[in-house]
Amino acid sequence: MNPPTMLPRLPETLTIDPFNSATLAILLLFVGKALTQRVAWLRRHSIPDPVAGGVMCAAVVCVLFYAAGTRVQFSLDSRELMLLYFFAAIGLGTDVRTLREGGRPLAILLALAIVFIVLQNLAGMMLAGSFGMDARAGLMVGSISLTGGAGTTLAWSPYFTDVLGIANAQEVGLSANMIGTIAACCIGGPIASYLMKRHHIQPSSVTELEVGAMHKEESIIRIDYYGVLLAVFWLNLCILLGQSISGAIRLTGLNLPDFVGCLMAGILIRSLGDVISPIHKRIWQSRIWHWPSMQPGVALISDICLGLFLTMALMGLQLWTLQGMLGFIGLALLLQTLLTVAFTVLLVFPLMGRDYEATVISAGFGGITLGSTATAIANMSAVTRSYGAAPHAFLVVPLVCGFFIDLVNALIVGVLAR
Repeated sequence: MNPPTMLPRLPETLTIDPFNSATLAILLLFVGKALTQRVAWLRRHSIPDPVAGGVMCAAVVCVLFYAAGTRVQFSLDSRELMLLYFFAAIGLGTDVRTLREGGRPLAILLALAIVFIVLQNLAGMMLAGSFGMDARAGLMVGSISLTGGAGTTLAWSPYFTDVLGIANAQEVGLSANMIGTIAACCIGGPIASYLMKRHHIQPSSVTELEVGAMHKEESIIRIDYYGVLLAVFWLNLCILLGQSISGAIRLTGLNLPDFVGCLMAGILIRSLGDVISPIHKRIWQSRIWHWPSMQPGVALISDICLGLFLTMALMGLQLWTLQGMLGFIGLALLLQTLLTVAFTVLLVFPLMGRDYEATVISAGFGGITLGSTATAIANMSAVTRSYGAAPHAFLVVPLVCGFFIDLVNALIVGVLAR
């Protein structure tokens, strides 16, 4: 009798190539969408579709690491391109005539974000001091990793390690960013649901969304070949122009995310298209620019790109890197999450107008302060897919995240990290 065949030993590192990683992300997005359709709790609290599939994958990969000692690494090269397409679509979908209307809410939300960054950093520094650490290490579980994101964390880490002598600063910051991203995805929808019930907020009557379509209308969206082709063409032009804009911005010494240029390019191209269309309607609008036929295609592409970006971001989380400083990081993120919820409910919602737009902005505020701009938009789109459009929210939040928050964050961190 032959002995039982032993299972092949898994390698220490299992690298998934870009094509298979992208295919898995699509599958996980299907899983997330299926769960939100079938699980009433997820739908009721407006949990974004990518969260279920992405976090489930991250959890499985983490179990595989501890059970078999195998480190799974996904090649997610297309993730950043998805983000550029998404923000190009947001810009292209922005009517410049509404830009003037964002003035006062934009100033208020920016002021609130600045106040919160200071509170966020003070909370992190106080907690780090209570753990017997250099108080400045708390900045790594404050606005550097949470408001700033992974890019800001990587940019500041050498200064904290080499100049301030704070060991593992990069690992602490990236771990905090991981947990913050998950927390931001999970609190936006419940905050919106609570505010709508508590203050009897009426849903929007507008069903033409900035991102995607409402749940009940997904099966009857109408698109056509020519409209989708126009959408792809103009989105590609937005990215090309956006890269040039981002390069010009960098020449001034400012280091803003690449998506800012794409957002600006989309707004510029949409403005030119709307101005030129009435003048050259016959040649321009009928052949190369026709927003009514492009809009469904742009919305569909932006919805897919946002879903895939967030799914890839979550499935790529390496949760086992949290061990070692899990107590400090976990307590810090719990404190920061509670601070975000309280600040949003008590200050952001009332000062932004106590209406449906304020509710959607409140859903996105956790993305601004705990995750990323994409997380903020994902939270807001999850709410609008259930309750209707909120055009001002989708204008104000990306402008605060993209144009201003990185500059303000850098100034505040620079003062506190001395």
